[in-house]
Amino acid sequence: MNSIISVKNLTKKYGDFEAVKGISFDVYQGEIFGLLGPNGAGKSTTLEIIETLRNKTSGEVTVNGFDLDKQPGDIKQIIGVQLQTSGFYPGLSLVDLIHLFGGLYNEEVNAMELLRMVNLEDKAKSKFKELSGGQKQRFSIATTLINKPKIIFLDEPTTGLDPQARRNLWELIRNIRDKGTTVIITTHYMDEAEYLCDRIAIIDSGKIVSLDTPDKMIDALVASGFERPKDVKKATLEDVFINLTGHALRED
Repeated sequence: MNSIISVKNLTKKYGDFEAVKGISFDVYQGEIFGLLGPNGAGKSTTLEIIETLRNKTSGEVTVNGFDLDKQPGDIKQIIGVQLQTSGFYPGLSLVDLIHLFGGLYNEEVNAMELLRMVNLEDKAKSKFKELSGGQKQRFSIATTLINKPKIIFLDEPTTGLDPQARRNLWELIRNIRDKGTTVIITTHYMDEAEYLCDRIAIIDSGKIVSLDTPDKMIDALVASGFERPKDVKKATLEDVFINLTGHALRED
């Protein structure tokens, strides 16, 4: 598989504190790659370095063949970074916001086509502040696609959403991947990571403690003799909720 991101011996220090401790990993083209870890583990710092938003202390990073030290401008042109929803002008319509960002990227963009991709075509003239939480998150992801990036970075995209909205967003992320875009995601929801991610790196205290597919990680834990304290049911309470409230895309 082709590596689209390569990180070698990456470190980041703040004075005497070492937030990232010489980590190395590759992200393959066309996969959903999860970077998981508790708060303060170093995952956000790592992503911000790859996104050219934060300086590294040492190590090597290449993105689609571009060297982070020598070609940060080239990297910026091929990545999409999800903005927090607080970063949008609340009084502008979705179409106006897309054209605004298109101008910033110097990109001709078909606003309606982009909104159709994230199931917000009927909200084209609505103001951002009028959207529900799930709609705001879908629009936020749409803005990462304006410059037709090879890679998008999604930082906890479903936090605060209800189960229906989460599932809808999962399908959107998979559709984006299926169209050839590489997706890097952080999340605190392990069911989300297990469903979405082709591979996962778990980072703790600035170090990668495991890197593999979700299935292989789970199989390795079971093989070690681990047993859950009670029988695992064939469905979860979230499955019950989704089943009772319907699967159809709704105003989320």
